[in-house]
Amino acid sequence: MPVRSFSGEFASIAEPSDGDKLFAPSAARNMSPLCDLLGEFAPDTGRALEIASGTGQHVTSFAAHLPGLSWQPTEPGAERRASIDAHVVEAGLANVRPAIHLDATASGWGAAQGGQDLVFLSNLLHLISSTEAWTLIDEAAAALAPGGRFIVYGPFMRGGELTSDGDVSFHEGLQARDPEVGYKDDFDVIDRMQAAGLDLVAAIEMPANNLALIAQAPGG
Repeated sequence: MPVRSFSGEFASIAEPSDGDKLFAPSAARNMSPLCDLLGEFAPDTGRALEIASGTGQHVTSFAAHLPGLSWQPTEPGAERRASIDAHVVEAGLANVRPAIHLDATASGWGAAQGGQDLVFLSNLLHLISSTEAWTLIDEAAAALAPGGRFIVYGPFMRGGELTSDGDVSFHEGLQARDPEVGYKDDFDVIDRMQAAGLDLVAAIEMPANNLALIAQAPGG
């Protein structure tokens, strides 16, 4: 049976694979552009925290491409954490720690996970409420070391507008099931990052009408 992640019915579907491993086709599709993105904007060395790591497909690829970073995957679901660890073991990676439980929409985790040189998040903001999203951004900012970077990837409104038919359909489908969730506006997210003390480094258009926002903590 397909397994769903962080936000229950809204999250991407992962199919069972070998042993504890799960496989999400969506994670496989965006792997290459995300590796290219991190290759350009992630630090070369230090500590990296991935929020809502899902199946573990992403973090294993990121860790292989960026061996100077020590990666900490996180995921609220036990089945997903088991999948993450299984992918890491199969890949034989020494720079990925065992997955830990983390609800990134809760208050307080930023201080507990402080000193991160990179916090990475993909495809989650549209699946949570605005209140939860702003909490997540505030906590991610608190988790960063001086000069650390927060990279957010996913679908966004652009200046309050949905810019493709597919985005309109997906956003409306999400809100039909829960009016509190749905696409966040890029300017609102940038404003929240800046309110949390971060500086915008870049906004990068990505394949399939996605967007990556890169922000940096002062200092370093």
